[in-house]
Amino acid sequence: MIRLALSLVFLVFLTFETYCQKNITYYLPDIEYDSTIPTPESVFGFQIGEWHLSHDQLVMYMKMLAKSSPRVSLQEYARSYEQRPLLYLTITSEENHQQLETIQANHLAISNPTTPNKIDLKEQPSVVYQGFSIHGNEASGGNAAPLVAYYLAAGRSPEVLSILKHTVILLDPCFNPDGFQRFSTWVNMHKNEHLIAANEDREYHEAWPGGRTNHYWFDLNRDWLLLQHPESRGRIKVFHEWKPNILTDHHEMGTNRTFFFMPGIPQRTNPITPALNQELTRKIGLFHANALDEIGSLYYNEESFDDFYYGKGSTYPDANACIGILFEQASARGHLQKSENGFLSFPFAIRNQVRTALSTQRAGLELREELLTYQQDFYDSALKEADNNTVKAYVFGGEKEKYRTSQLVQLLQQHQIEVYPLKKEVEVNGRKYVEKHSYIVPTEQSQYRLIRGVFEQATSFKDSIFYDVSSWVLPLAFDLSYDALNSRVYSKQLINEEMDAMDTTPAAGSTEYSDYAYLLEWEHYQSPKVLFQLMAKGLRAKVATKPFEIAGKSYDRGTVMIPVQNQSKPPAQIYNWVLNASNLNNIPLTALKTGYSTHGIDLGSPSFKPLRLPRVLLVVGKGINSYQAGEVWHLLDQRYGIPVSKVEWDDMGKVALHNYTTIVMVNGSYASKEKNGENIKRWVQSGGTLLAIQDAAAWAKKIGVSNANLKTFKEKKEKGLRAYELLDADRGSKRIGGAIVNLSIDRSHPLFYGFQRDDLPALQRGSNAFNLSSNPYATPARYKFQPLISGYIKKELQYHLRGAGAVLVSGYGSGKVICFSFNPNFRAFWYGTNRLFANGIFFGNVINSRAIDLATGKRRE
Repeated sequence: MIRLALSLVFLVFLTFETYCQKNITYYLPDIEYDSTIPTPESVFGFQIGEWHLSHDQLVMYMKMLAKSSPRVSLQEYARSYEQRPLLYLTITSEENHQQLETIQANHLAISNPTTPNKIDLKEQPSVVYQGFSIHGNEASGGNAAPLVAYYLAAGRSPEVLSILKHTVILLDPCFNPDGFQRFSTWVNMHKNEHLIAANEDREYHEAWPGGRTNHYWFDLNRDWLLLQHPESRGRIKVFHEWKPNILTDHHEMGTNRTFFFMPGIPQRTNPITPALNQELTRKIGLFHANALDEIGSLYYNEESFDDFYYGKGSTYPDANACIGILFEQASARGHLQKSENGFLSFPFAIRNQVRTALSTQRAGLELREELLTYQQDFYDSALKEADNNTVKAYVFGGEKEKYRTSQLVQLLQQHQIEVYPLKKEVEVNGRKYVEKHSYIVPTEQSQYRLIRGVFEQATSFKDSIFYDVSSWVLPLAFDLSYDALNSRVYSKQLINEEMDAMDTTPAAGSTEYSDYAYLLEWEHYQSPKVLFQLMAKGLRAKVATKPFEIAGKSYDRGTVMIPVQNQSKPPAQIYNWVLNASNLNNIPLTALKTGYSTHGIDLGSPSFKPLRLPRVLLVVGKGINSYQAGEVWHLLDQRYGIPVSKVEWDDMGKVALHNYTTIVMVNGSYASKEKNGENIKRWVQSGGTLLAIQDAAAWAKKIGVSNANLKTFKEKKEKGLRAYELLDADRGSKRIGGAIVNLSIDRSHPLFYGFQRDDLPALQRGSNAFNLSSNPYATPARYKFQPLISGYIKKELQYHLRGAGAVLVSGYGSGKVICFSFNPNFRAFWYGTNRLFANGIFFGNVINSRAIDLATGKRRE
């Protein structure tokens, strides 16, 4: 056996020598290349595929190409959180470069259905946008980019010259610089000099959170529509500056797969996408099939993946007259692995990415007129469809929702959607929209299809399985009132074309001086940021637990009072801090000269409860959902300016938890560590607030600090026989991959201070829900009797959620444990439930101990 093992190891070494040491002709066609253009190997000192390129190496080579070749220009379009440049190359013929602005202007005119003179498509180049490695640890794409760029910059074949003449290539070598850098460091630092295809080697098992995500651990390939991160905002700006005909997105998948290219599963295509889009996708797919056939690579399509969610890189283009193409290459996740298809080397993965990038260019050339015609017809037909649609506009906004409204407006505008201030009041379905606080989006515009994708609600679908979420209605995510307007209500007189008619910035000094107290109303999304800024200065603050009226104005529960007297600083200093926080966040604070209320509680009432300066610990590490952890980190760090200590789960048994007021545990599997549980239990007992999301709530119950019982889903067993081929579909239909549900909330509860309506839309993934607490005050949020607003949830699962608990407050000793059955911070764009999470941090200690489901502290297995 020992001899056999040694023989196998030797064979692996031989395999590396055979498959991992390549020259450039392994990757690229053997044509004539301009010798004055530097090859990747001449710059890096090694051939592509021998090591993983770091992001700075990638940038260095692209800059060198732009300096060396008149076919190439380079532009930086954004910076990542870690200040790495995101850039793209514009690659086309020298002649095209000399008239690039004209080409670009004419190309954009194709997408404008109101252009009086139609562009002659016969002479217009097509535009192909090629992007790589949006998931940083799917590195074969980013490592292929230099080869693709070199081919176009240096190639002298008739085909290359024809592509350059008739096509403008936008080449983005790396969509995710921070994750790409993180992963390259990991695999290179663990690379053996003598490679061995041992899949259990540490090289192939990244440390948490891995290199897939950006700095804040977000999946950037879900952010194309949401635009919550600088990488995405910059990329979409480039997209709309050019409006490409094809966009490719190069990924990796499981090691035992082969190679996938679009189209995906036909019946799961978003119904808003024109059928011709998928026909063109199939035509382009034939170019990929031919390219992979030439090198003997296996591949497949119309399986596994779909084109439904418009927030992915291969699907967002479909709503914008572009053909989005997803490539998925079996991943080496390092340099060499063993797979069921034989040895999988990093160079092999790179070659497939290179060849399909080149086949995309070939398709952009040969289908040029067809693609341009499709683009033109897409926008022409959009206006016709809009004219036939009964929905003529969408209106949204509200007086108490200024910040969230402005954020949605900015988001829509980044997608080239026309948004206007409402010119006069309109009432729809019992809701009033007033001109100073509302916006209107007419549907009769070129982005009609994307508007539908943003605003429409749907609960009926052709298929019951989705690769990603089944609904993402943006006004619901922002918790904004919104309505569709039909022809009876809508008229162009509702549109105010002057965007500055809704300037939401308060004038400097709008917060007056007081030597008594300041009030901060809590309905503003940015109120937690203002409060933290002031409390971090050492100021004391209290929150009103009952409504009141003072100086002729009514204030709701959740209003925060900052008294001036008995603070550590003089009134003038306090005013400067208050004024600065007010102006920085566009939130005026009210200055008071008296504590006497005409109605309700006075400012000295015991119903004003003292607040603690939040000191937050976020549990991270192996087994914990890195997306959710990143969402918490991003929310507190970027939006609220609250420092966060990120502590590994393995270290929680030895951390001095008395330094923290709040611990956040997101969804995940928390390995059994008795010291960790005992340390957290003592901390909760002493008055700490634990926020436990989804499965973390089950862990809190297990150690005895919570009584939150997850409701068991009683699955209906299938009767009779089922065809074997239906197994995957049956299982998939029983999963809640992402749908919008409606919660009934108690706005008198501290967790819902600042909310304006009794209903709250939330994003539900998975079937987690709580049995109602025996304490009638301890479940301040429940699923509505009809919980589904939009998206797909199987009927049995809707019954399971009906009336169940969504937020439950338990506790142990002097502490509180706030349990969530859903993720309140989903992908950073669920602004509505962000506020609930912030309330847990600021007001958790305010919750009356008689309104919690008190746990016994006994451990439960």
